[in-house]
Amino acid sequence: MSPSGPFVTFIGVGAIGLPMATRLMSAGLPTTGVDPSPAAAERGASVGVSVVANLTQAPYADVVVVMVATPEQLGSLVTDALASTGVSGQRWIIMSTVGPEAVRTEGERLRAAHASVVDVPVTGGVARARTGELTLFASGSEADVNAVRSVLNPLGQVRHVGEQLGDGQSVKVVNQHLCAVHIVAAAEALALAQRLGLDPAIVLPLVESGSAGSWMLSDRGPRMLQNTEVEVTSTIGIFVKDSGLVADAARGAGADTALLDLARERYLAAASAGLIDRDDSRVIDTYHPDSSNQEE
Repeated sequence: MSPSGPFVTFIGVGAIGLPMATRLMSAGLPTTGVDPSPAAAERGASVGVSVVANLTQAPYADVVVVMVATPEQLGSLVTDALASTGVSGQRWIIMSTVGPEAVRTEGERLRAAHASVVDVPVTGGVARARTGELTLFASGSEADVNAVRSVLNPLGQVRHVGEQLGDGQSVKVVNQHLCAVHIVAAAEALALAQRLGLDPAIVLPLVESGSAGSWMLSDRGPRMLQNTEVEVTSTIGIFVKDSGLVADAARGAGADTALLDLARERYLAAASAGLIDRDDSRVIDTYHPDSSNQEE
């Protein structure tokens, strides 16, 4: 297929990043993945995406998409890019969930080096990344957002939420507050069903179809009924990090987030129990730690 758009470097081809990069390739955008994990190169090769270990090994790109995990990783990436490949004339799309302050700080460093930057965190999970149905919270100038729509559109629905870098991250903070609480609420409810002598597998379809239903209950609930080795699409560690970002943003704004704080305790407890790299649905194991290997 002949290239139909800009050349893209996609940094961070993990569980959600790889299907996103694959969507770009399918849309005719030449895309190179960057990820230090040897397994990432193998997974990329299996779906036709070339993956290199670091940014210096990637060909020059018009657009750089960033899907790293933490603010620290974003800072290190920008430092490396400024020191090695250079960013002048590039368009950077920061899609990581790293909080408003990190995006503003690193975005200004990139802009000072003559790159354009937009802040576009996403929601929808791995399933919607695969189908191109993510919701993208885009912030930055309208001109900068429009300039990268050929890269954003294959990934999902673009919502321009603000002109300032960090506005997208702020929306994602609200989103992750709800996600964090809803996952724990689903786990607690299904654990309650079991304690009441009910079969959670029977209860789940009954309650998810009524007023108590939520997307997280329907998506995570079935995995909560499986064993600890369930497929990992988002880790406990991600919600330790994300709930921390929410808590930090809330403190900075003087907001009361009592429910979020209780949910965060559950993710921290799961991490302390050795589940940090397990699927986030395994937060249910904190409600019945002796049954974490139950079969479906």
